[in-house]
Amino acid sequence: MERVTRLARAGAVRLAAALAVMWLGLVAIPRADAADAVLVGAGDIAGCQSSADAATAALVAATGGTVITLGDNAYESGTPKQFAACYGPTWGRVKGRTRPAVGNHDYFTAGAVPYFNYFGAAAGPPGKGWYSYDAGAWHVVVLNTNCYRVSCKKGSEQERWLRADLAGHSAQCTLAYWHQARFVSDDNHGNNPEVGPFWDALYQYGADLVLSAHAHIYERFAPQTPWGKADPAYGIREIVVGTGGESHYGIAAPQPNSQVRNATTFGVVKLTLHSGSYDWRFLPANGQGFTDSGAGSCHGRPPASTTTTTTMNSSTTSTTRSPTTTTKRATTTSTARAPGATTTTRSKPGPPGSGP
Repeated sequence: MERVTRLARAGAVRLAAALAVMWLGLVAIPRADAADAVLVGAGDIAGCQSSADAATAALVAATGGTVITLGDNAYESGTPKQFAACYGPTWGRVKGRTRPAVGNHDYFTAGAVPYFNYFGAAAGPPGKGWYSYDAGAWHVVVLNTNCYRVSCKKGSEQERWLRADLAGHSAQCTLAYWHQARFVSDDNHGNNPEVGPFWDALYQYGADLVLSAHAHIYERFAPQTPWGKADPAYGIREIVVGTGGESHYGIAAPQPNSQVRNATTFGVVKLTLHSGSYDWRFLPANGQGFTDSGAGSCHGRPPASTTTTTTMNSSTTSTTRSPTTTTKRATTTSTARAPGATTTTRSKPGPPGSGP
């Protein structure tokens, strides 16, 4: 009888402990946090002549969530061998949770066929490379900005798809990413106005963030319009993360609205996407060097009067209009620790768009 009593008491204690853990867990993890999504990644990634890609691969492997690539996945030419020997042993370890974007080096092999074959359905329709998905409360759009391979012009197939996709999703918060940066202060490629029509559409529909690469630096911009005017209420924040491991470029004269720049540290950006807001953090390779972090709020679509303006693209002038909506004003906080953040390092020559 005494043995039965002891067993009953022990069972009651274990049950109470389990219930306490469950209760504490429910209290410690608010419902909003449970829905948060994490995206982590960079561009300009894997080269068999560099070891930095292994260091950045360790960062993404240690970070939960969706891995994103911002193009130029396998150097030098995106061949099947380079995907297998350079990308595969590093970032390929997290291929199963990767949502990639295609870069110009991936197109150095005709049609970027090895890129599409390697990533399969995760890379979007073969030969196109644009697609979208939802991450928590956010809508995420991935575009192909190799505009010499697929058209980026207003009215092109991709631009029409983008507008239809944005119109078909009612998420308050929207993020887009691709390879070639619209605005950037590197000393090699510089601004790419060819992607202007994408910025026009994203701004009209109230997008909050754009991530790009191509320039082998890290740079964060204040929210701005498609034509480069500061807009703290409805602007798109651009973060350039060409720091995946291949090499570094240098930094030229800062572009307007550029807030933070670094050309000496490999690493990845980690985004935590909340319902109605977001946090970003730059994670340096090997835990050393430059860091950057901050937070912002989603803002929704701007009023029609804000987007009825003349925008400047590579060779076209267009007018866009957005329906008026009621939104809250965006707020942002950020911190950067950047010893030598604007120090220039090795630079590569090359034309915008199709070069290194």
